[in-house]
Amino acid sequence: MEKIIVPLGTRSYPIHIGAGLLDSLGVYVREALGDITVAVVTDDNVAPLYLGRAVRSLQSAGLTVKSITLPHGETTKCLNRLSDLYNFLCHARITRRDAVIALGGGVIGDLTGLAAATFLRGVHFVQLPTTLLAQVDSSVGGKVAVDLPQGKNLVGAFYQPDLVLIDPDTLNTLTDEFWRDGLGEVVKYGCINDAALFALLEECAPGGREALMTRIETILQHCVQAKADVVAQDERDTGLRMTLNFGHTIAHAVETCQHYEGLRHGEAVSLGMHIITRLTEARGITAPGTADRLDALLTALNMPMQLPAIPEADLLAAMGMDKKSAGKTLRVIVLQEIGRCHIHPTDVSFFNGMTSA
Repeated sequence: MEKIIVPLGTRSYPIHIGAGLLDSLGVYVREALGDITVAVVTDDNVAPLYLGRAVRSLQSAGLTVKSITLPHGETTKCLNRLSDLYNFLCHARITRRDAVIALGGGVIGDLTGLAAATFLRGVHFVQLPTTLLAQVDSSVGGKVAVDLPQGKNLVGAFYQPDLVLIDPDTLNTLTDEFWRDGLGEVVKYGCINDAALFALLEECAPGGREALMTRIETILQHCVQAKADVVAQDERDTGLRMTLNFGHTIAHAVETCQHYEGLRHGEAVSLGMHIITRLTEARGITAPGTADRLDALLTALNMPMQLPAIPEADLLAAMGMDKKSAGKTLRVIVLQEIGRCHIHPTDVSFFNGMTSA
């Protein structure tokens, strides 16, 4: 069992990592928040697998439990579903001393977190991520949001959870598609600030998912610790935290142009990392050989590296809505080498020719 603290003064919180933690959910929540009512939010993929166990654990700890199951998929992360969630919390009579628990992947975590941040001007929030993507990235750091038709995560807040429980056993039920969704973010951490993690992934990749799962707690610890360290220094994403968006400028544009119905987020991040590193190495920004090494790992992990058939002009227009932009300046994350990166101020013309990268 590993415990990592996100050090934010009075708003610091623990992240627990360990097999079987789902069945201890009630104990951890009661210890942290007391005798409360909890509202569990999940989706129709996760509910048949884990909702019953979560509810039993909470009830066995003496907590009152309400639950709602939403449709799965990125399209759930929208204003209409947020309104549905507010109605549920009203009917459940959730008060400011109570808690909302996100049981699922990044969509459920982001949507539930935004509801927690805004309902009654803030209620307690617990994350129990069940996908690799959510465990290594979206459940940590307090970014909560919904999408608009114009772009991804355009309505949101910074709202830290009270507690995060990561049970790697829940990864055993992921489809290969959802597994790859998380791997994109795992590789990202190795690229931007953890060469040791990148080397570990290179070592395990030939053995596929089975080999990676034998080292999964170590992989999770690397990723979560890296994000906790960054969030502690730049909670509100004004400097260092932007480096966590390596590959995301292209990824979010692809997702927007595909209306969130094409590549999954982590797959799009993989594609984005591949394209940006090819561009920056060709321009002398990134050390020679970095792109080949990255591409070799992505290939071994069966990650996509081919842009969908989207006109370049549409991708560039979508990049103009990127949250990391400041006026016409786009702050792009680029690698110096594996394990080192920096913020590169530019504009969308930097990506001209990316469809042939």
